[in-house]
Amino acid sequence: MKISVCAKGGSGKSTIVMLLANEARNRNNRVLIVDSDESNSGLYKMLGFEKPPTPLMELVGGKASLKKNMGKPGIFAADKILVDEIPPGYLLQHDNIMLVSIGKILQSLEGCACPMGVLSREFLKKIVVNDGEMVIVDMEAGVEHFGRGVETSIDNVLIVVEPPFESTEVATKIYGMSRGSGIKNTWAVLNKIPNEEIKKRLKKELDTRGIEVIGCVYLDHEIFMASVDGRVPKQGAAANEIKGVMDFILTKKGERRSN
Repeated sequence: MKISVCAKGGSGKSTIVMLLANEARNRNNRVLIVDSDESNSGLYKMLGFEKPPTPLMELVGGKASLKKNMGKPGIFAADKILVDEIPPGYLLQHDNIMLVSIGKILQSLEGCACPMGVLSREFLKKIVVNDGEMVIVDMEAGVEHFGRGVETSIDNVLIVVEPPFESTEVATKIYGMSRGSGIKNTWAVLNKIPNEEIKKRLKKELDTRGIEVIGCVYLDHEIFMASVDGRVPKQGAAANEIKGVMDFILTKKGERRSN
């Protein structure tokens, strides 16, 4: 199963990715997290790693050499990629949680992130997911990745929605593009919700747009305080709230793409 977590910037994608990964691991799954957000660099720390993995982009010689080197001997030249074939340093792992990073924008005037989108698309298309394994992708903010075809091999799209109206607008665009890509399993999870009244209003608004809400993570003081250090607690209210989201996704395991 491959789950793509999408949203506008600042909605809490990485927090939801971390919560989902820990819950999947607690259910005896081996979880591969793909950091496909070229701007946010803190996911590795949230997952408990001391340093980020070496970007997969370096396996093909960097952005400038991507097109030339994709077909040369290496994991990207094969039709399939096995997790255990990813070279050490490019894959970090502990306690059934694994992390790879596609690449990051590191300096000014570096150019667009299109090559990273291409590499994300090819990696997600070729990575083999066996029984008892799950891939969770922390996508870049916004909708551009749909234009690059990154979701062409994704089974489920989870849209993170926070209270501001802009988040709802972006969620609507993501939903339309996801369904337009043939991904039947496209849902929303509410995040950073301060109270029941806001939850009801936001859910009602998403309902009018045809977007099904499958869970809610409330504004959590413990997560807020921990985020100052770049970490998110593995236990607590948010960890309990994400269980219902995972339950729902697993019940839809057999209902994937509509094309």
